[in-house]
Amino acid sequence: MKKAYRASLLRFDAAGLPVFDEDGLLVVAPDSTGRQRVLDAGSHADVAPRHAGAHTTHLPGRILAPGFVDMHVHYPQTDIIGAPAAGLLPWLENYTFPAESKFADPAHSREVADVFFDELLRNGVTTSLTFATSHVASVDAFFESAQRRQLRMITGKVLQDRNSPDGVRDQIEQSLVDTEALIRKWHNVDRLGYAITPRFAPTSTDAQMRGAGELAAKYGDTWIQSHVAENRDEVKWARELYPKSRSYLDVYADFGLLRERAVYAHCIYLDDTDRALMHETKTAAAVSPTSNLFLGSGFFDFGAADRLEQPYGLASDVGGGTSFSPFHTMLAAYYVGREGQTKTGLSIAPSRLWWHHTGGAARSLGLDGVVGNLQPGCEADFLVLNPSATPLLARKTSLANNLEELLFAMIVLGDDRLVERTVISQAG
Repeated sequence: MKKAYRASLLRFDAAGLPVFDEDGLLVVAPDSTGRQRVLDAGSHADVAPRHAGAHTTHLPGRILAPGFVDMHVHYPQTDIIGAPAAGLLPWLENYTFPAESKFADPAHSREVADVFFDELLRNGVTTSLTFATSHVASVDAFFESAQRRQLRMITGKVLQDRNSPDGVRDQIEQSLVDTEALIRKWHNVDRLGYAITPRFAPTSTDAQMRGAGELAAKYGDTWIQSHVAENRDEVKWARELYPKSRSYLDVYADFGLLRERAVYAHCIYLDDTDRALMHETKTAAAVSPTSNLFLGSGFFDFGAADRLEQPYGLASDVGGGTSFSPFHTMLAAYYVGREGQTKTGLSIAPSRLWWHHTGGAARSLGLDGVVGNLQPGCEADFLVLNPSATPLLARKTSLANNLEELLFAMIVLGDDRLVERTVISQAG
């Protein structure tokens, strides 16, 4: 049965440019599996005559927009948002690893997974590429909770067999056996996807990295996720551990871990050769601006990334990141883009920020045309936004003269209150 929603409508064309209908109509219908997909979208005047029998929900004053896509987030770090630390490595030692050690307990994993998904949906995030921990229980809990909610979600067991404390360090052979078993158990089940997940090169031995690369080659439609070049101390450490590699990024290349559906968080301290390599291999960066600002890591170079066509999208990186809100992430990305002391500063258009957290992020994940947009064929994950959710936001959005001003008002002043409803592409 077709359903239609009448409101203002935001979506993106194939080039990532915004398409906005002040009086729009979004029509959804079940596909052959029963999953709700976008059947039609556009101006009410154009679309309504094609679907005269559809039941229409009228949402005056609201904006329909694609669900946000978070390219890098740690669900086990939900409880350590805002933990104070001198920098990345002390933060990992004092907060992250102790918190993650608790995920050996399936009950704790399930509890945090449920809180995590509640927060994502409250903030309008409908798909995320997510770190679990080194414990199998953390992966099972994540997928079980996502499956109950019928979400399109991706995660994987963290691989870290060295330079890690007891409680999170794993063993090479068992870690790879567990990873393959989890791939077979969960990958492509319903809307779930598996990501092969070395934490970062310094916490995996050559043997574990080699095993991860072999699994990535064997299961070519899985994802790969890790971290690279987040701060200077980490870069120095990686170069000491892998002196034969040209760069930190090349460590992953040497083990066959750069390819389509591979995503590396941060990518701050890369050179143009690295960026060109990411373009050539279709490897994407997950830009994590609130985390980078919070931990004092540095500034992602948007200008260089665009110049060399390096794929990237936006990410919260909770708990190094300070908010689940995509509006906070987009605003922080604008700040980072503007910084002009360590790189060329630029002002990123509001619609471009929005694209990199929706359709652009989906494209970087190899999910173009699946999520992150409201074009026909996309799964019907979308948001009902209320641009009058707070008094100041209502005043500011009412003064917007064009789409860019409207989007920027929501980016600067928006939070979870702006997300009136998150609609998931339910089956059945």
